[in-house]
Amino acid sequence: MTQPQPLGQGRATRFEVNGLAIAGLSWGDPGHAPLLALHGWLDNAASFACLAPLLQEYHVVALDLTGHGQSDWRSADASYQIWDDLPEVLGVVDALGWGSFNLLGHSRGAIIGAMLASSFPDRVQKLVMLDALSPAPVPAEQFPQQLRKALLEKPALLGRANRVFSSVEAAIDSRCRTGLSRAAAEMLVRRSIRGCQRGLTWTTDPRLHGASAVKLTDGQIQAVLAGLKMPTMLMAAQANARRMPDMVQQARECIPSVLVEEVEGGHHFHMESAAADVAQRILTFLP
Repeated sequence: MTQPQPLGQGRATRFEVNGLAIAGLSWGDPGHAPLLALHGWLDNAASFACLAPLLQEYHVVALDLTGHGQSDWRSADASYQIWDDLPEVLGVVDALGWGSFNLLGHSRGAIIGAMLASSFPDRVQKLVMLDALSPAPVPAEQFPQQLRKALLEKPALLGRANRVFSSVEAAIDSRCRTGLSRAAAEMLVRRSIRGCQRGLTWTTDPRLHGASAVKLTDGQIQAVLAGLKMPTMLMAAQANARRMPDMVQQARECIPSVLVEEVEGGHHFHMESAAADVAQRILTFLP
């Protein structure tokens, strides 16, 4: 099946929030309705390079979340828990002058988006989540073990170097092995790689591979989802058949006003052959 090519690479954007440089890409007329896009784990703003140009009625701003793409890494004393991105995301929308906005998230970005929307329902007009809803819950009694794991992993990850590649093609091959199409992998890789002494290496912070010190309990996750008072849409990948039924059921049981749709393709369906279909569904939902 023919894979889409990005219709427009987007305009480079950059924000300074809480001492961190937050990079990103934007598409569309700044006078149009605002739409913030948050990417998934180890991805970057180019995750939306196929989808955003098709959302012509919106001013789409896609961020490189901290530690990803061309944004700064957090300081050595900081962490990468899912809620750690929220102050910077709020700082960006404030810098843009967006009192309220639409929110689009993929994977980890969808989970971050849900937490933001639940905490600030007055600011998020509509929420679109692509193939993710919430993190897997961890029972409260397992907190000590989870904390121990995070504390043991952090020192090792602080000193760890990213993998080195001999060429961009080799880096693209490595992302293809995770299930991405070559076209999608290339979009992401070219924004997340830099030169180093021995060749090329990732720009992503190795600490993103570490365990979180705190995991949400089932009750906390239900509270977040119940707090999504705005119209919400979940698009679930048909290829993820094993986890899709549970995710869909959770959305319907916990989110007050939710539209659930199944989309052909895998986890990155918004970057692949379903991109035009996904864009049309979003345009139908958002107005």
